[in-house]
Amino acid sequence: MISSYKHKGLAELFDTGKSAKVRPDLWVRTVRRLDAIATAKTPEALRVPGFDFHPLHGVPQRYSVHINGPWCITFAWNGENAIDVDLENYH
Repeated sequence: MISSYKHKGLAELFDTGKSAKVRPDLWVRTVRRLDAIATAKTPEALRVPGFDFHPLHGVPQRYSVHINGPWCITFAWNGENAIDVDLENYH
């Protein structure tokens, strides 16, 4: 389950399927990844082809899944929930 978002456009996109705060060309892939994050019980469950799942350096521990080009969803994990889910441009 996703407990909290840093990027409010992601919450809107996940709930309604669209958001003015997220580029339209990213919607489909972003929703697919948010759905996977919401149903995962552990971060490692997101190790699927195409997601390029990997842990990030730093404290607290955060993770990343690739969307498209430099765009990634980053998040932390608490129990069985993703927290502070964010949309970031890595480059």
